[in-house]
Amino acid sequence: MAVKRFCGVTGRVLPPPRRLYRHYREEDLKPVRYAYGLTGALLVGGAAISLATGYPAGAQVAQNDDSRMAQVVPRAGAPASFAELTEQLQPSVVNISTRQRVEIPTNPLAEFFNRRRGGPDEPQFREGTSLGSGFIISADGYVVTNNHVVSPDRRGTVEEITVTMPDGTEYPAELVGADAASDLAVLKIERGEPFPFVEFGNSSQARPGDWVIAIGNPFNLGGTVTSGIISAIARTTGQGGAYDRYIQTDASINRGNSGGPLFDMQGNVIGINNAIFSPSGGSVGIGFAIPAETAAPIVAELMEGRAIERGYLGVRIEPVVGDLADSLGLPPNRGEFIQSTEDDSPAARAGIRAGDVVVSVNNRAVTSDQTLSFLVANIEPGTTIPVELIRNGERRRVDVTVARRPSDEELTQRQMFEGDDESSDPPVESSDIVSERLGIQVVELTPQINAQLGIDSDTTGVAILSVNPNSDAARKGLQRRDVILQANYRPLDGIAGLEAAIAAAEEENREAVLLRVQRRGVPPQSVAVRLR
Repeated sequence: MAVKRFCGVTGRVLPPPRRLYRHYREEDLKPVRYAYGLTGALLVGGAAISLATGYPAGAQVAQNDDSRMAQVVPRAGAPASFAELTEQLQPSVVNISTRQRVEIPTNPLAEFFNRRRGGPDEPQFREGTSLGSGFIISADGYVVTNNHVVSPDRRGTVEEITVTMPDGTEYPAELVGADAASDLAVLKIERGEPFPFVEFGNSSQARPGDWVIAIGNPFNLGGTVTSGIISAIARTTGQGGAYDRYIQTDASINRGNSGGPLFDMQGNVIGINNAIFSPSGGSVGIGFAIPAETAAPIVAELMEGRAIERGYLGVRIEPVVGDLADSLGLPPNRGEFIQSTEDDSPAARAGIRAGDVVVSVNNRAVTSDQTLSFLVANIEPGTTIPVELIRNGERRRVDVTVARRPSDEELTQRQMFEGDDESSDPPVESSDIVSERLGIQVVELTPQINAQLGIDSDTTGVAILSVNPNSDAARKGLQRRDVILQANYRPLDGIAGLEAAIAAAEEENREAVLLRVQRRGVPPQSVAVRLR
């Protein structure tokens, strides 16, 4: 199935990768948020991807028996042992742990009873933790890791970050900057003497077959070293986005390796471990690392306290592969097909429209290894660039002024009701209570969602994303895109109001809730929906 994704990840023209601060001497695809109680998993082809990352090891001499053929010899630097290299690098690799305060989801019915009885209405919390790896990149204590290692649970806040050195010394860490899109974060630790540190290398020179080693904190087993080779470069995992472009390695990577370094044989960091592909949850020899050429400029920005801005076109795209490539008469993996453009977006203003195939951006070819998202993401917002496209078999060139990429939350709201089928919706937070008791999934109204639904921007309530076909709501005719304005005559200011109405009805032994529903082009109507 062709993958559709929203184009426009990354932003400000970031400086080229550079060595940082030479003062002294450093799962299945799931973001490695490795935690006791915090894990994230994405499924790809039935296998989970976990953020962790691995590094390859091993080149060998390949010699043809025919003396007329030149010998193929390994690149200089492949050692008989990794012990000396490990001894030099390991002091700069650290363990990272967080302590979090996580809010426990509450039952609206219990909340309602507590309020009626005059009892406490304060939220309840539990303690959460996360574990991962990182590495020091300057003598004054800057530490690089994955964002998911130090980011809070969806309902929580990080109260404490601790960096543990290989000798067991612990330091409290300050979060200097984090960037969720690239899954990178920078911490700062302090002490009276310089820290050992390592430097970023040039990952653009890495080749499949090169030796690499990974050092990290798998399963909280600090100081673990694994070796392997680079299996592939510019590997995409099918997740989409500007940063779906990794170094693949067969070095053993597991939970807790997230944020740890992938080293070349010169001791430079050429990747940051952040994911594995695995049907079992453990290492099967397919690990992924964020390339240094991607990470280094972002890290430099974060160290200086700047937010990462990304370029944005405002288009829905699809790779030109399979039947799509055949139908267009184009070679596969060359260019990206425009499914739609967002109203008043940079692409729409430049005349790009659905059906176009973008083949180059800013004079750089669009390929499976160099996607449209990747190219646009790394262009500074406000820059005008040439875009070459194919329309009806003819090549055209348009000039596009790149905009700043909206936040993930803004993009989610813009895409919420783009299609008629809920399968096209981005993942959103919904209410288990509403889903279980009414058989509908709802989302709170915002000006962006209201615009998609064609209702006044100041309308409050909830919009229906989907309806369980076996529910009374479905039998009563409720549909996707319907807006619930009131419940039991009370105006709704969001999902919490609907949950409270359900709780009140149950407390009063009512078996149904009266909903005031607005459908586009139809006057509001009241519908009694039975509770399940």
